[in-house]
Amino acid sequence: MFRNLKFYGKLVLSLIVVIPQIGRIKRMRETYGDAVTDDFIYHYVKKWAVARMKDTGCRVNVHNRENLPNGNVVFISNHLSNLDFLVLMAEIDKPFGFIAKVELEKIPLLRDWMRLINCLFIDRSNMKQQVKTIIAGIALIKKGKSLLIFPEGTRSTDGKMLDFKAGSFKLATKTNVPIVPLTIMGTSYALEDNNFKIRPCDIDLYIHEPIYTDKLTKEEKDTLHTYVRSIVAKPFNNK
Repeated sequence: MFRNLKFYGKLVLSLIVVIPQIGRIKRMRETYGDAVTDDFIYHYVKKWAVARMKDTGCRVNVHNRENLPNGNVVFISNHLSNLDFLVLMAEIDKPFGFIAKVELEKIPLLRDWMRLINCLFIDRSNMKQQVKTIIAGIALIKKGKSLLIFPEGTRSTDGKMLDFKAGSFKLATKTNVPIVPLTIMGTSYALEDNNFKIRPCDIDLYIHEPIYTDKLTKEEKDTLHTYVRSIVAKPFNNK
């Protein structure tokens, strides 16, 4: 009980006390430009995510950090829990935004910070809006930003990976940036399987070797979603 009060209480409080930072960041961008401001946002948000993960009592084991390439990328990850976002922001040593469900855009303060790190919101029930979000994502990547997407489209409720939707891979194939597959294990035990109560455990994050999309044939691009899914699934198969 105490751990849950601590985690959720500090989560809400941390979003409230940083309200002045939003105005500061806007002024910083006007004075110092995008590069300095984006670097400040990245380190500020990473420090926040590390602190929130510490509150969970979970230990994150990161495998193969050396696979993370220079430059911007598209991260492709499985999705088990709402805790996945915190794990990735805390442990990935590269600034990135992510494509998130449109419901998160309705949460004050959280949406403001998500927009600051170049997050985009997608409505899975609206095909036209989905296309607009992918186009916006492609534009961001062409500006040198990295994005993360969960191609299953939703969290897996039983721990088993769902099929990967092919459309999301256009973020990489239309921009020729590398794909970095990620596998997250353990977050469903820490949160989703326990009625939203935090349960300390070991979490594993696997950073797989990058896939250079500019070197793929048309046939390889057509089956890219199933190939990447097989890579993400490997740690589960070897468990």
